[in-house]
Amino acid sequence: MEIYKRLSAVNKKFARSVIALGMFDGVHIGHASIIRRAVELARSIGGTSMVFTFSNHPLSILAPENQPLMIGSRSLRRKLVEELGIDVLIEIPFTAELSKRSPEDFLQLLKEKFAPSIVVTGPNYTFGRFGKGNGRMLIREGEAYGFRAEVCPAITVDKKTVSSTRIRTLIAAGDLKSVNELLGRPFTYVSKVVHGDRRGRRLGFPTANLEIGEGRAMLPNGAYAVAVELDGKIYCGIANVGDNPTFGAVKRRLEVYIDRFNGDLYGRELSVKFLETLRAEQKFSTVDELVAQLRADLERARKIYASRTSSTDR
Repeated sequence: MEIYKRLSAVNKKFARSVIALGMFDGVHIGHASIIRRAVELARSIGGTSMVFTFSNHPLSILAPENQPLMIGSRSLRRKLVEELGIDVLIEIPFTAELSKRSPEDFLQLLKEKFAPSIVVTGPNYTFGRFGKGNGRMLIREGEAYGFRAEVCPAITVDKKTVSSTRIRTLIAAGDLKSVNELLGRPFTYVSKVVHGDRRGRRLGFPTANLEIGEGRAMLPNGAYAVAVELDGKIYCGIANVGDNPTFGAVKRRLEVYIDRFNGDLYGRELSVKFLETLRAEQKFSTVDELVAQLRADLERARKIYASRTSSTDR
């Protein structure tokens, strides 16, 4: 998959391209339906499937105080989009200058840079100044810009539309089962390992410490069964989200114990996939109580991992 970070880097036309438009934060099952449709249409006309999105959320420019927490990192979005079969991903910064362009300017930009044959969006997609452009406009005006538009229907679960906003609410509430259902995969946090206090190693549970970015969505404090991806290999693990109350509060972070793994992880990127909630965060009276609970957590996590992960992933 070819990845372009800025429009200025796009210096060639893609024959018979089909472009999926959207922010695609989290790449949930609704997003996946749009992207798969773009892939399907591109293959049907022997063309190139593309996703055109922003590297930052538009509200980070339009109304920073209302900017939502992001469900996934950009690197995770790239990986998920690629797995869905997209040929080209274009990510550009959403800027103040771009926010002032009219819907017609945006359509002209698509024509000049990509000359798409087909444009695919979801039902709530908007574009142009004040979000005045929408799916109806794409369908109505597309022919004048050389493409036809298709607006995919909303995906619903429990009679409610699947959306990034709905998923953020469920993450904050700790409803991991519903989060994973709407994502169509485990909620995943991707970040690099940073130095910790090495206390876990002394307890027999060495952990990889990951900072929780201020702009990132995260589950409530507690212990979770996880699958950890490192260098293409999947491991069973237990993760703790919180501020370590047993040893005195610290900055909220994600600590991950990787089962049957030995090696230096500092500076390496981990993909932590949350499978199931084990328990709420607890403050233990003694270190022995904590260690006993961690052993029990690990046994439960191993059973959950074995039931959720295919033999080919282990």
